[in-house]
Amino acid sequence: MKVNIGISEENREAIAKGLSHLLADSYTLYLKTHNYHWNVTGPMFNTLHLMFENQYTELATAVDEIAERIRALGFPAPGSYAAFSALSSIEEATGSPSAEEMIKQLVEGQEAVVRTARGIFPLADDASDEPTADLLTQRMQVHEKTAWMLRSLLK
Repeated sequence: MKVNIGISEENREAIAKGLSHLLADSYTLYLKTHNYHWNVTGPMFNTLHLMFENQYTELATAVDEIAERIRALGFPAPGSYAAFSALSSIEEATGSPSAEEMIKQLVEGQEAVVRTARGIFPLADDASDEPTADLLTQRMQVHEKTAWMLRSLLK
């Protein structure tokens, strides 16, 4: 059945494409954060282990919300590692970096998600897509705060 929510198909498609990039960035950051939760070592182990768990748990909810918004716009959500790899602006984690390097990489990942979300916002705004604009605003707020908290752990 055709989607008729007051947003043209062309605009819905452009927004869904942008949200697919946001989904890929968010999922890649989720995976990186979960990896670091498992593999962090050093004097800040307990603090970082718990912090990373809170962050990847929040990201798990976020990826579902983003994918569901893509579906509500009438388009399929990407859902494979190959698709996420092609769409994401965040590099996959490799090796076992130090705790400080993990924090730096997660700050960069959080900020990348903010930039991706911010880039989609004009599309949603121009199409009067308030639900997407609201989702993007919430995501930017969470990621900016998380980046600040992580950044505060660095010297």
